[in-house]
Amino acid sequence: MSRRSAKRQGKVSHKDLDALSGLDKSELHIRWEEAFSHPPPKYMRRNILVRAVAHETQLEAAGGVPAVLVRQLERAARSMRDGKTSTSASDHHRSASAVTIKPGTRLLRDWQDVTHEVIILEKGVQYRGREWSSLSAVAREITGTRWSGPRFFGLKGQKT
Repeated sequence: MSRRSAKRQGKVSHKDLDALSGLDKSELHIRWEEAFSHPPPKYMRRNILVRAVAHETQLEAAGGVPAVLVRQLERAARSMRDGKTSTSASDHHRSASAVTIKPGTRLLRDWQDVTHEVIILEKGVQYRGREWSSLSAVAREITGTRWSGPRFFGLKGQKT
C-alpha cells in the first residue's frame, strides 16, 4: 500500500503491514524514499527499514504527527540549537509532562493511616511548612523509598 492511499483511506490493515516484511531490500528502499523523501542510510538493516516504513505508513494514515507534538519538538530543537538546556530534571519532566498543575493546588495522599498534604508552588512544592524541589523528594520523605512523585500522588499511571 502506498503512503498516499493509506492517507486517503485513513487506515492501514495488518495485511498491508505484514506485506512490508515480504518486500526485498530494494523495494523497501523505494518505500523509504516515498515516506521520507530521501534515501535510507547506507547500512541500515532490513528489519529496521521494515519497521520504519510501517511506522511512517501508520502515522500518515492516522493523520500525521499531532501539531502540539511538532511544536514541542521544534521548541526543543531551538533550545538545543541555541545552547539552552533545562536547568533541572524537574524542569525537564515538567515540560515533557501532559499534566500541568497550577500553583496553589493541594494534593492529598493517605499513607499508612496518615493524610499527607502537598501544595504546588511556582518552583517546587511545600510539605509540612518546608519547600521541596519535587513531588518525588516528598514521596521519598514520606515512604523512605524512591517513588515517582506524580505516581505516588496519583497524577500518572491511572488506567482510564
